[in-house]
Amino acid sequence: MEKIISSLKNRIKSDIRLNRNSRLFKTIIKAIQDKKGEQIVSLDLRKIDEAVADFFILCEAQSHIQINAIAANVEEEVRKACEEKPYHMESGQLWTLVDYVNIVVHVFQRDERKFYDLEGLWLDAEKMEHPATA
Repeated sequence: MEKIISSLKNRIKSDIRLNRNSRLFKTIIKAIQDKKGEQIVSLDLRKIDEAVADFFILCEAQSHIQINAIAANVEEEVRKACEEKPYHMESGQLWTLVDYVNIVVHVFQRDERKFYDLEGLWLDAEKMEHPATA
């Protein structure tokens, strides 16, 4: 957790603002859905001055193998569709972060997500659920 917090604090927020219709945002959501990520939520942080990004995208995985598969698919699909590489990645068995500066993707195992409760920490953010694909 300490490494994740310090990596987010040490970067500079981009002046370019994104929205949920941006190619990057849509590509990330689709990449998560393609690997069966669950409980997909986006938090719109654009109106929060202290926020380190425009959006957080959170999802759950059933295992560390699925966490890795989701994160790898996000990285691959974004590279193909948007020609962007992550600014930073922090891999773990319970929580992996993929940072695209304006959008930070958090892939959790269920208990880890409940423990850190990012949705609770960012209650001022507009929250939107994104259904998993069948």
